[in-house]
Amino acid sequence: MDWVILIIAGCFESGFAFCLGKMKEVTGTAYWLWGAGFLSCLALSMFLLAKAVKTLPVGTAYPVWTGIGAVGTVILGIVFFHESASFLRIFFILTLIASIVGLKMVS
Repeated sequence: MDWVILIIAGCFESGFAFCLGKMKEVTGTAYWLWGAGFLSCLALSMFLLAKAVKTLPVGTAYPVWTGIGAVGTVILGIVFFHESASFLRIFFILTLIASIVGLKMVS
């Protein structure tokens, strides 16, 4: 169950990065609403990470959490912000995913 919590925490990490990206594009009330989304995702992500490391080793949980957040953020950037999806970028994201799976397998 703690691995599921950790995965959800990583998704919320991508969520707060996405909100930051949206804050860059808007002004006024929309800026503050995306800012509230950022703070909400940030708080949930940290809370869930703290819950997961009660039983998972922090040396494994933290890199997995950041890796999930990084992969999710890159995918969101490609899909919603039209960032580059070059071969090398996708290749290195896949190596990051392999590393995350590897950490899970050895823990």
